[in-house]
Amino acid sequence: MPPHLGGHEALPAKAQPGNPGPGPGAPDPWTGGPTSATLRGAAVLLRPATEADIPALAAIRAEPEVLARWRGGPDFVPELRESIADEETRFLAIVLPDSFPAGPSPARPTLQESDPPAGRVAGAIQWSAEPEPDYRHASIDIFLDPSVHNRGLGTDAVRALATHLVDVERFHRLVIDPAADNEAAIRCYAKVGFRPVGIMRQYERDADGTWHDGLLMDLLAADLVR
Repeated sequence: MPPHLGGHEALPAKAQPGNPGPGPGAPDPWTGGPTSATLRGAAVLLRPATEADIPALAAIRAEPEVLARWRGGPDFVPELRESIADEETRFLAIVLPDSFPAGPSPARPTLQESDPPAGRVAGAIQWSAEPEPDYRHASIDIFLDPSVHNRGLGTDAVRALATHLVDVERFHRLVIDPAADNEAAIRCYAKVGFRPVGIMRQYERDADGTWHDGLLMDLLAADLVR
């Protein structure tokens, strides 16, 4: 699994001058409450992954297209369990619901307080935070089942999470770091408002031992395409 920029960081910073932290009424992001509920996109739901999701997620991670980018294996179960249990990262299942719950327009993702409806697990998206107040930002990573590529679902998932991070967690800046040659991922993130910052040369080592470039992209709150 690719590391976040700066590694797995500690808990998000508390409110500071110029760094408001989570929005009014929001609990600490790591202690439950609304932040632990399900996020709603236009076509997907994002909810905390559970042990029951591991078989589906392991099968997706073993897909050649996903494996080429995320590496790992051959047994993905321990890694997925570690991701679910990691208190420094929010690891969310991307679910294609059998039906959408009634509620506000999905054009702006909302938190669902009730149990989410049943549906197919189609991947995972995760985020972690840099807690140092002077550098506070959040990092995102995502993998999606290749069988549902080219349907806008990755863009929908990234937009739903980015909207939550900006509106609820009050991050002013988000980052993501696809491989520089991953044109599909770069297009996906650009649709949400991420912009290229620069090439990170020989950023990640491939399975064959060679190194490839990464692309640092970031999104400021005002850039978010809702």
